[in-house]
Amino acid sequence: MSVQFKINGKPVTAQAETDTPLLWVIRDELGLTGTKFGCGAALCGACTVHVNGQPARSCQTPLSAVAGKNVATVEGLAKTANHPLQVAWIKHEVPQCGYCQSGQLMSAAALLARNNNPSDADIDAAMSGNLCRCGTYNRMRAAIKDAGAMMRNKA
Repeated sequence: MSVQFKINGKPVTAQAETDTPLLWVIRDELGLTGTKFGCGAALCGACTVHVNGQPARSCQTPLSAVAGKNVATVEGLAKTANHPLQVAWIKHEVPQCGYCQSGQLMSAAALLARNNNPSDADIDAAMSGNLCRCGTYNRMRAAIKDAGAMMRNKA
């Protein structure tokens, strides 16, 4: 089967069964390895991508669900790694082991796209379900607030 969609703004045609998890198409067929496999049950958030601007767990999203849609991965945040979240992530030394970071960044990006001045409660709600074994949640919250401020200052 073939399914057409856009990934990071580029049209693609995936050649896989329609029930194949999007995660495996992204990683194995399209070669974009920033999106990680964590739990395979949509519980950890490591595989978070955007589908038409909304965060989605790619390990549980069948390929058929993205037909004709826009999918964004962490590689699509910014061409030169200068998205305000990436800059703030580095400034606040958020990554430790780094495994969960692509999913964390994608969830945070979805939040800031709709609210670039989030409260702690907004951040906690948006990031709920994204697990970090290293426990850098306070650094993430600070980085999200900084990235929001950068976005507001550019507007």
